[in-house]
Amino acid sequence: MENTKEQSKTKGLSLGAKLVLIISTLVFISLVSITFLVQFFMSDTTSADAEITTLEKTNNAASTTEKQISSIRANTSLMLELLSISGSSQVLSRQTTSFFFERNPDIAAVIVPEEQELINTRFFISNEIESELINTFLTAHESEIQRAIEGETFILNAAPVFELQVLAYLFPWREGGKDQAVVIFFSSDSLSETFGSSTTSVTYLINGDADLLIHPDIDLVMAGTNVSKEKIIEIMNSNGNELHQQLYEEDDGTRYFGAYKKLSFGNLAVVTNIERDTALKSVNSLTWQNIYLTLAVIFISILFVALYSKTISKPIQALTAVAQEINQGNFNTELFEELKSKRTDEIGVLIQSTKDEREILNTVSRLTNKGVAKAIVRKEIDFEPHLKDITIFFSDIRGFTAISDGFNKRFGEKSAAEIISFLNDYMSRMVNCITISGGNVDKFEGDAIMACWGVLRDENLDTPEHKKHVQEDAINAVRGVLAMRYALMVYNKAAEAFTKEHEGEPLAKYKPHIRIGSGLNSGRATVGFMGSYDKMEFTSIGDAVNLASRTESSNKPCGTDMLITEDTYNLLKYDYIKSPENNYTIKPENLDKEIIVEVIPVTFEVKGKGKQHFYGVVNMPRFDIEGFFKTTDPDFVADPDCICAIGPKGPRTLAEVRTLLGIPTPDFSGVNLDAEESKVKAN
Repeated sequence: MENTKEQSKTKGLSLGAKLVLIISTLVFISLVSITFLVQFFMSDTTSADAEITTLEKTNNAASTTEKQISSIRANTSLMLELLSISGSSQVLSRQTTSFFFERNPDIAAVIVPEEQELINTRFFISNEIESELINTFLTAHESEIQRAIEGETFILNAAPVFELQVLAYLFPWREGGKDQAVVIFFSSDSLSETFGSSTTSVTYLINGDADLLIHPDIDLVMAGTNVSKEKIIEIMNSNGNELHQQLYEEDDGTRYFGAYKKLSFGNLAVVTNIERDTALKSVNSLTWQNIYLTLAVIFISILFVALYSKTISKPIQALTAVAQEINQGNFNTELFEELKSKRTDEIGVLIQSTKDEREILNTVSRLTNKGVAKAIVRKEIDFEPHLKDITIFFSDIRGFTAISDGFNKRFGEKSAAEIISFLNDYMSRMVNCITISGGNVDKFEGDAIMACWGVLRDENLDTPEHKKHVQEDAINAVRGVLAMRYALMVYNKAAEAFTKEHEGEPLAKYKPHIRIGSGLNSGRATVGFMGSYDKMEFTSIGDAVNLASRTESSNKPCGTDMLITEDTYNLLKYDYIKSPENNYTIKPENLDKEIIVEVIPVTFEVKGKGKQHFYGVVNMPRFDIEGFFKTTDPDFVADPDCICAIGPKGPRTLAEVRTLLGIPTPDFSGVNLDAEESKVKAN
């Protein structure tokens, strides 16, 4: 107890003593320095700052605009080239176009007059406008289209036609030896943010005819305003400078700081104006000098307090920011790096206590469940049990008893550490797949893993949104478990290399080649904290959980590595599985999540539901391995030897899965899944 009290005591000056020292110093310095304040009243600095601000704002807006418009042209050109390569393949062309518009939602249409019309239907529907407006615009600008065919590039304001902030980008295009033009219609909303309004300045974008393309006053753009008569535009047209800034005067006598920057294409230019009187408004005449002198003491006091109090205010602000992050469940925020732990005063004690709290929270989240721990801290979860519609996952390692015996025979008393090391390597890979796909690990039991999707969601079970979320949980669970197949192949490859590296050593270390079985079931379960007052566990129980466990144990007789129940199948069959219910057709918007499954030709009895089938999960043919794992590891690169596990190069049938994973094809005439269930219960 005495040691604890000694650690809690601060060393050095207390905060009160520091404040007394600060105030005494400020009063002395203020009285000495008050006579020297007058010489700081100068306006030249403000003028120079206004000029610099004008030029920088123009340059930054021009740079951003050039990058975004260049990106639009590059992406469109690439898409048109891909369509040209695809030739007569309508399926590939539709997929390419759909993917392009998904990645570029601000593009309304890409038109190659008399050749191609690629329309982003979602854009027109979401903005409640008709695609026929495209033809209206094209008809009105036939001359510009012809000029683009002849080699010109420019951008026109399409807002008056579309009644939205839409620009038309015209540039030459050559395909099949024929000179053509491309017209891209795209929303300028994202670009408009760069030209946001300011109380002191106005920045806008014009084309070669001085038509407003982007302006903080949207009404001017919608009206198709032309600004060729403005003095800064006349200055720009009269000299050849690409970037220029100067003070000029309009015809009404108003003086402005003006700047412009010409872009490298389309005769575009970014222009910024700041009224001189507005920019210099903060500089008052010398008649206000007495007021400044009266406030001088306060000004200097604030200045020195601000400088000196950083030793107090900054760490307090940092502690506040860290506390807010912890309250959001981010226990390992990078803001901890800003906390200086060498202080010995009260703030130092608070900093150390906060870091100790982080370690405690991290330990608790590892011992329980990271998602649950975060939900508790955010107060998104209570300690009452709830009925929830979830998707439950179980998995275990095939032949784990034999694997354990192998470790025991080789390492003897040291086998425990070797087994745990092997299991931690394996489980960390599997848990990563669960976490990325939005699941929460429920528990580990030996080599078995239980996880759930949807347990942290709290919503009305009778709403359409809930049904959609339950379906999303099932899709995410399938994605996560299929990712495990890839992760397991990577593990087995690494295990083989590890074993070979250590062969020949006394008691040579090794990692076994393993196979797993996994099962998914979707249904209603009781979810909450269960146990005693002293020890509780956040878990799920119920018939849906029991069936998921039974599903996992049925992989061996079914000759599969991943099974789903009819309940999960029924959730997904209409939208994501080619089935009789959807005439074996999946909507284009769902193709990225398509799942290939095969029914297991043996039924089993489910209490209260009668005879049912399991379904072996074959693949998600459009699974993006790198996109999946890069969500947590930006540097992730897929192993070329293992991409055959899932995705475009993955299996297409259950037979191919068995061949890939070395699973024997069972004789289903002798398989009794009800007997397997009895066997599981007997054990």
